[in-house]
Amino acid sequence: MRFAVDGMGGDHAPAEVVKGCVEAVKELGVDITITGPSDRIEAELAKYDVDRSKISVLHTTEVVGTDEGPVLAIRRKKDSSLRRAIELVRDGDCDGVVSAGSTGALLAGGLFIIGRIKGIDRPALAPLIPGKNGRFMVIDVGANTDCKPVNLHQFAHMGKVYFESILGYVKPRIGLVNIGAEAEKGNELTKAAYELLAGDPALNFVGNVEPRDCITGDVQVLVCDGFVGNTILKTFEGTVKTMLELIKASLMKSARGKLGGLLIKSSLKEMMKQYDYRETGGSAFLGLNGIVVKAHGSSDAMAFKNAIRQAARVKEAGFIDHFRAEIEKNQLQS
Repeated sequence: MRFAVDGMGGDHAPAEVVKGCVEAVKELGVDITITGPSDRIEAELAKYDVDRSKISVLHTTEVVGTDEGPVLAIRRKKDSSLRRAIELVRDGDCDGVVSAGSTGALLAGGLFIIGRIKGIDRPALAPLIPGKNGRFMVIDVGANTDCKPVNLHQFAHMGKVYFESILGYVKPRIGLVNIGAEAEKGNELTKAAYELLAGDPALNFVGNVEPRDCITGDVQVLVCDGFVGNTILKTFEGTVKTMLELIKASLMKSARGKLGGLLIKSSLKEMMKQYDYRETGGSAFLGLNGIVVKAHGSSDAMAFKNAIRQAARVKEAGFIDHFRAEIEKNQLQS
């Protein structure tokens, strides 16, 4: 397997990007093409003892900034590290692309250069999040802030196939994020989407799920529009960060607390690791005709390595082929 990595995407590019690629080659055995200014990429690669037959560099002269209009940036900056990485997937030279750059530009490039899977109206960004009783997926978390009921119906099938083909679930539970558990709750979008999901025998639809119940992990696929999903994701991230800071501050207030902190230090580290975004690495854009993984903008080497691992899992599981079969089998609306 060979993956394209945007060498200039993210807050710590290219140093952490290159380090993550080196670790991925050593640990995962994948081949990687890094896009970006060859002098800067090669200078970073020279710091490591790595099999150079497994890593190549594609020289590019432009970078897409996070403050640029995504569509214009992809169209105008034809020699950007992001666009050239996406083109490697389109041309069949690489099996997938990983970037920590502009989310909007990555989506725009995926749409215009790689294209959607036939039968899908809109791709969705779908991160896996650790819950109390297991991992769950929120789909979508920002790619589509305005949705139609049919989009949410398609999102549900995307999540279903992901959990089945990649995580090995049988009939993963599908829920619709809403303000109440009752079927009649919500706005026009959620009411119409509820009817589509409830009327689809191919889905193990369990009904509406209130945001407070999302984090249990009892429902594997949580369907919503990107505005709601992004709010859930960022509230979750902020809550975890704040709670850990409060726990630490409380323990440091007294000698008893410090002693207790020493006793629970290993348990706290284990919990922090579970909620560390770097462990997952990135979120896949589902619905595109190729593997596209978005890494967090502040990703370090560990996060990049695991984002590449995520792309490799999607490839190994044959997710795209499984999802095409799902569309054909269930004749999803488009």
